[in-house]
Amino acid sequence: MAATWRTVVIKNLNLKQKAELLRILAHPARLAILEELSQGVKCVTDIRDLLEISQSNVSQHLLALRRENVIDFHEDGNLRCYYITRPKLVKELLRFISGEYPVIERSAKTVRREGQRRKQVSSESCGS
Repeated sequence: MAATWRTVVIKNLNLKQKAELLRILAHPARLAILEELSQGVKCVTDIRDLLEISQSNVSQHLLALRRENVIDFHEDGNLRCYYITRPKLVKELLRFISGEYPVIERSAKTVRREGQRRKQVSSESCGS
């Protein structure tokens, strides 16, 4: 069945949201913040000291992560203590970026053969 225009737009919107989340997560300071928060709750001063960047810069990064609902905070007097709201996402992200992914080279012949095999399977499934 052919995809309707509306289905394609909805799928693309979902991809745009995912791409925006990845863009927010891809900053080195934000990754460092998430690594620290994955060890437990941290207050802004703790995060600033660990990253050795200005308070305003830390606040900007924390705000970006909050907008994507990746972290949140509780206030304790004058302290804002941050925690991860999407622990599974952060755990998988940190696991993903710590992994090694070797490049697998393929010959032109192998690529052509796989392409032909996919065409054959596709045409067989359409005919049934």
